[in-house]
Amino acid sequence: MSETMSMSSVARLATRDADFDQRLDALLDWEGVSDRAVQQRVEDILHQVKQRGDAAVVEATNRFDRLSVSSMQELCLSQEQLETAYHALPADQREALADAAERIRRYHEHQKPSSWQYTEDDGTVLGQQVTPLDRAGIYVPGGKASYPSSVLMNAIPAHVAGVREIVMVVPTPDGILNDMVLAAAYLAGVDHVFTIGGAQAVAAMAYGTESVPRVDKIVGPGNIYVATAKRAVFGQVGIDMIAGPSEILVICDGQTHPDWIAMDLFSQAEHDEDAQAILVSWDEEHLNAVEEAIERLMPTLERHEIVRASMRKRGALIQCENQQEALALINRIAPEHLELSVSDPDAWLPEIRHAGAIFMGRYTAEALGDYCAGPNHVLPTSGTARFSSPLGVYDFQKRSSIIHCSADGASTLGEVASVLARGESLTAHARSAEYRLKR
Repeated sequence: MSETMSMSSVARLATRDADFDQRLDALLDWEGVSDRAVQQRVEDILHQVKQRGDAAVVEATNRFDRLSVSSMQELCLSQEQLETAYHALPADQREALADAAERIRRYHEHQKPSSWQYTEDDGTVLGQQVTPLDRAGIYVPGGKASYPSSVLMNAIPAHVAGVREIVMVVPTPDGILNDMVLAAAYLAGVDHVFTIGGAQAVAAMAYGTESVPRVDKIVGPGNIYVATAKRAVFGQVGIDMIAGPSEILVICDGQTHPDWIAMDLFSQAEHDEDAQAILVSWDEEHLNAVEEAIERLMPTLERHEIVRASMRKRGALIQCENQQEALALINRIAPEHLELSVSDPDAWLPEIRHAGAIFMGRYTAEALGDYCAGPNHVLPTSGTARFSSPLGVYDFQKRSSIIHCSADGASTLGEVASVLARGESLTAHARSAEYRLKR
């Protein structure tokens, strides 16, 4: 059962196979870096926007989004338009958005760090001051699908952090606006919304134009052009991450209904053909049952063609020997989303080192985290959970160190600084400290 079945929609692997490591590495391999042609096009767009501002943004938007506007004013939405979109929604959508927004806000309120100080015996005060960014830029995808949930997940933490001004960009190919996206911007307290996307939108926020305010940090996912542009402007502005395709790793002890597991895998596979969905279990019969459920349920999905392509290209059902092997796979894969569909998920936590978000128990579907549980759904992908964290309030704040020396403290510290500075042959440093010594 360890070989890929010719008629199956998903590969079968087993840790006992001699070629398991090689096959798993190939399955996980994802290179999100764009080719030279994409980089050249992005560099040209960035240069044009930096030099020509609004005019370059309008030209690129007309070309790539099939529009025919003449000025940035036509690509800017007012607060009245956002509010109108909110009130125009059906009641159930309004209530769902409002409920999700409140839950996301409440969760992120718990993340707010505090400034702090302490005083040493000689009167020297040391500490840290936490301050929000002045202006944040939020990129919201608008091509294959519209994501009001992304608006909430990116804008609300910025708002909670105390960011003074939030700028949002969202492409509208063929001029089609999505009322739920606009309503989400209204609920999340977004200050400016521009219907632009791609590299030109990233450039406008990074450099500023006559109409688009320059931001301090750009967050939010996008296509390869957006990712390439974010990478290029990093340093001019901060960025959250370079996001890869969506991924889910499900660990199951064999006791969860196979249909539930299959649909959890589909929930990420339906994003796009490069998304990744992997199930790990030490129960072979359960893996067989899930495989059967995958084949049976897949044709019932509206996005079944995307799901099938994703599962065939990057999906897998992996049979391991025991819980310890499953834990080793978790930390090796470092998944964006990890579902622990097991009887005692809390017992697993101490040994999990690398995961973006952890969904505990059989009833916690990953989809709940995508929309309304509260924690952020902007998560590290492609193994970057080894060193990255979910988007949060802390991404929209910065920390300043506070050093306030008393006369006695300056003398005590000056003695140490003098020795170290002279050891580095930086005598101006040493003499600056020595002027304040008590003789």
